[in-house]
Amino acid sequence: MSDAGTHDERAGILLVDDMEDNLTALEAVLASLDEPLVRARSGEEAMKALLRRPIALILLDIRMPGMDGFETAAHIKRLTQTRDVPIIFLTGADDDSGYAFRGYATGAADYVTKPFDPWVLRAKVSVFLDLYRKGREVERLRAEVRELRRRVGDVS
Repeated sequence: MSDAGTHDERAGILLVDDMEDNLTALEAVLASLDEPLVRARSGEEAMKALLRRPIALILLDIRMPGMDGFETAAHIKRLTQTRDVPIIFLTGADDDSGYAFRGYATGAADYVTKPFDPWVLRAKVSVFLDLYRKGREVERLRAEVRELRRRVGDVS
């Protein structure tokens, strides 16, 4: 288990793809990180998953039926509680070269083409998980400082 805390305190990695084989491949690559992996087979499922539990990072396929990855990202970035969750877009290598620009314009933190190098993807995800943990630690320390200031103010 990671040093990030108990299972309930750890934020998940949201894997969004309409293809079962792609979700299975992502799980195989990321399983060694020992972090909760949350599956979604559509943009709609992804939105529900984001509202159910803390998510540290989203790996989001661009081409999906219904709400595609760009639309899903736009919805994620509009909501106050999810707008700061980083998104790594995933797409096929033969997809439109404008997808990368559109992905970044939609708020993506990174962009990876399939087939992806498992080592590179795992390294990228690890960086985002580390940033998430550091952000939570900063929040915890700020809360402690506020509490200490409140107590000092109460003593005066």
